[in-house]
Amino acid sequence: MVKHIVMYKLKDSTEQNAIELQQKFLSMKGKIAELKDIESGIDALRSDRSFDVVLICKFDSMEDMETYKTHEVHLPVMAYVKSVAEKSHSVDFID
Repeated sequence: MVKHIVMYKLKDSTEQNAIELQQKFLSMKGKIAELKDIESGIDALRSDRSFDVVLICKFDSMEDMETYKTHEVHLPVMAYVKSVAEKSHSVDFID
């Protein structure tokens, strides 16, 4: 199993903007065959070192993750992310 974890720092880190991004991520659930599971969470601490929203995706293989990256359901979500995120950090690992 491949786990894809991305943390996002929003340009405008209001709670409403974090909720909107989380909903965009979760809207992909069940719509991309290669995406086996998806979770998203909003930071509760709001410390200086915190990011605002996290995305956790699970795939059976690296190839499935590559397919997800260009899937028609994923592309508009990523376009939205690019419009609201200031920066992101990710980790992809095999579990």
